[in-house]
Order: sequence, then structure tokens, then C-alpha cells
Amino acid sequence: MANDSLLFLILASLLLSGFFTKTSSAFSIEEAAIDDLRLAFKQNQLTSRQLVEFYLKRIRRLNPLLRGVIEVNPDALFLADKADLERKVNTPGSSGGLHGIPILLKDNIATKDKLNTTAGSYALLGSVVPRDAGVVMKLRKAGAIILGKSSLSEWSHFRSNGAPSGFCGRSGQGKNPYVLSADPCGSSSGSGISVAANMAAVSLGTETDGSILCPSSYNSVVGIKPTVGLTSRAGVIPIIPRQDTVGPLCRTVSDAVYVLDAIAGFDSNDAATGEAAKYIPNGGYRQFLNPLGLKGKRLGIVRDPFYNFGNESHLHRTFEHHFQTLRRQGAVLVDNLQISHVDTITSEQSGETLAMLLEFKPAINKYLEQLVASPVRSLEAVIAFNKKFSRLEKTKEYGQDLFEEAEFLSRNITNIEATLKKLVSTFRKLSKNGLEKLIKKHRLDALVAPSFSAVSAVLAIGQYPGISVPAGYDSGGVPFGICFGGLKGSEPKLIEIAYGFETATKVRSPPTFKP
Repeated sequence: MANDSLLFLILASLLLSGFFTKTSSAFSIEEAAIDDLRLAFKQNQLTSRQLVEFYLKRIRRLNPLLRGVIEVNPDALFLADKADLERKVNTPGSSGGLHGIPILLKDNIATKDKLNTTAGSYALLGSVVPRDAGVVMKLRKAGAIILGKSSLSEWSHFRSNGAPSGFCGRSGQGKNPYVLSADPCGSSSGSGISVAANMAAVSLGTETDGSILCPSSYNSVVGIKPTVGLTSRAGVIPIIPRQDTVGPLCRTVSDAVYVLDAIAGFDSNDAATGEAAKYIPNGGYRQFLNPLGLKGKRLGIVRDPFYNFGNESHLHRTFEHHFQTLRRQGAVLVDNLQISHVDTITSEQSGETLAMLLEFKPAINKYLEQLVASPVRSLEAVIAFNKKFSRLEKTKEYGQDLFEEAEFLSRNITNIEATLKKLVSTFRKLSKNGLEKLIKKHRLDALVAPSFSAVSAVLAIGQYPGISVPAGYDSGGVPFGICFGGLKGSEPKLIEIAYGFETATKVRSPPTFKP
């Protein structure tokens, strides 16, 4: 407490002296990457306070329209002043990559502060988490400023099949900043919306199947879906730990890699991180930001089902152009490949949805039970809450069919463990005989596919990583991305490929806010 009082007095003194307001007016924060911000800090052109003030102003102006942010951290400016002071006195770690950089977190990632962690639902409003999520601990250690919580498709899009992407009870319908009537995609929609619209420097999302890759694609940002276990899921409201993963959504590959470097690694509260830690390279991931990273890379193209949009379409022409760019940059494209049983993987025939329904209840109950305080302590209680307060949440029309089905199955399948064991065995066989066999047979470094396609299912059941990079805009101005996916631990190759593509194409442009 004494240290906090001393820090407050120092900050107050610096505020009165005008330390935090002295900056060059020449520096533009909008669209600035982390490297730009760090240089501006170093050259005294910018302070973290000014950076946070800029984003708070953007949120006040744009969020009533876009609904990408649920709430902002009331301590954000204090944390910014603290970061400025640490750089001023050269505190150890104050020159690190994320020090003083504001980040938005998807509202299923726990923070032990004044922010709520609710998965976008009133059912968890006022709940108290026991500690920061594992990734948040790492972000704080890196000096990042927790700016607030981004919106999401409520309960990570696992409440109802009828709910649209980007809708949650607490903030309403998230809007695509490029074309307001377009799909922002879920479930990490708010994270994509917010960084695309410059309401934060960087953001974090989560993916079970497509929830980072798809909103990255539709909001023209870069998203990294890490190998499951590479980043901790401790303190993250779960869907299924077997597939859940936490990753960045940012405006550039470089920014996303800065965030990945900060959050990847072992966490004693998530056993999966122990196994995945072997994949983390010495020296981290920034060393793979190679503008010539495409040279010599072997990329596989699976036309069916990932490119079924017609040979005369704008999408077809754009991707064929990108293939030519990849070749010019030194990549070897292996075309017209097939993934064994890909139709089974990308449809309900694989049993992925059934597995989610069976695994969700024990996962969510475990999370709810460990809360210090909560209005609900079980899936059954969440269902009852939603029924009672549906008017308050304004979600009555969307229902909660997935919740109810998960609860029903938990009571009516006699041997859930045996059923799950069989399903997981099927996923492993499909992955081993599918993407793994394809990559090994053709000596591929990665698969390349549209980010909005069903490739996410292939990556999801295999626990594989993927990176989505902006690839263009359709005739109506709606963004789409290109996805590079690989086997477990292939992030270094994927980063080289993604950064090489981004450097060669520079597709992304700021939002247009078309109606």
C-alpha cells in the first residue's frame, strides 16, 4: 500500500509538471503499429497516457455504432501513467515489446481488476474471478495496459445456433467496420472490430473452431490461432479445453507476433502448456518476421472444398493473383491436392458438435465453481437465469438451444466418457490420415486456404495452428482473408509465410464504415 501511495504522489507531481502532455503533434496514432509506437515513445513523440486517451476517445466516438467494446478499464489512464514513469526512470523491462501498449481482451478472458468477465452475458455480471487468466498475467508482466474487454458472440457463440455473429446481451450487435450490414463473424468479433477500427492497439481472442480466423478475415486484420496449449487457457471461460486456444487479433503480422511472444509459454494452471512448451523456439517468434519468408516454402492448395466460389468470381481472380504473388516470392505451390475424408471433417458427420456438447457442461461447471463469487454456479443455473432474465438480456428471440441440448445430453447419455473417447479417437484418425498425411507426403510447409472457409474445422479437430492475413475486399467492400495452416508447433514457418505474404501484398486498408 505504501508503494502505491508513493507512486500516486510521483504521478501527481509529473502530471502537474506537464510531463505526460509534452509530445510532438507530428506523430499519428491511427493505424500505428507497435514498432511505430515504441519508436515514438523512445523519441518522446508520444506517451502511453496520450495513446490510451486516443483509444478511449475513439471508443467513445465509434463504439455506440460498432459495439466492439463491452467496457473499458477505469484504471487504464493510471496504468498508462505508471508505464510512462517506468520508461522515464528506465525500470527493468520497460523497453520490452508490449510495455505501455494498450490491449483489449475478449470478454471471456479473466482479469482480477475492476473489469467484469462475463462472456457477454448478464448471467456472469458481478462475478469475481480468483486470479488473472494465465495470458493476462503474462501481458501484465510484459508491461501491456489492459484497456478493456471486447465484445463477442455471447458465450463464444455456444449459447444458440439462432444468434447472429457478434451479438451478446451486454453490448448488443457488433458491426463490421467496413460494411456495417456485413457479418463481423464470431466469436471473437469484438476483438476484430476494435483493432480494425483503431479502438485499441492490439487485442486477444479465443478460438475453438474458427473464432479467431473468421473475424480476422471479415474485419481485415491478422489473427493467429496457436497450437492448442501454446498459450494458457487457465482463467478463460471455456467451450472445450481439447480445442480452445487463445491468440492475438492485430492490424499487422508483426503486432500479432509481439503479442504471441508475450503470451506463449508454460502455465502451471493449464497442463496442456507443459506439452506444447516444447514447440516454442529459443529466442521467441519475432525472429521469424522475415520479409523473404516465402522463399522455398512449399504450400498446398486443396481446391475442393475450400475454393468452391466459381471460376468467374472476384474471389477466384483474387486468389489466383495471390497464388502468382506467392510463386514470385519464391514459394512452391502444390495444387489440386485432396485431404482424406475432408467432407466428413467439414460437416456434422465428424461428430465435432456432439463432442462439444458433451464436453461443454463439465468444462463450464468447473470454471463457474472456482469463481470467488458468481450469480450462477452451473450450466443448469445459467439456463435458469437466462429464462428468468431474458427480457433484461434482450436475447429471448435467440434462445439457448445449445445450452439446453448440452444439459439434456448430460442427463440422457448413459456413458458419456466412452462416447467421447470414441469421438476423440475419430478426430485423431481423421487428422492423422488427413492433414498430417498430406503435409508429410508432399513435404508441405503449410496449407493455404481462404480464412472464411471450412479449413478452420480441419485445424480445430487436429489442434493445429493457423494464421489469417488480409487478402482483399469483395465487390461490396467486405474484407476477406487468406489462411496459412500447418501441423502442431509450425508457428515459425507460418509466421515467415504470413509476413512474407503481407510484405508482398500490403492488402489491408482502414475501415470505410459503409452502411
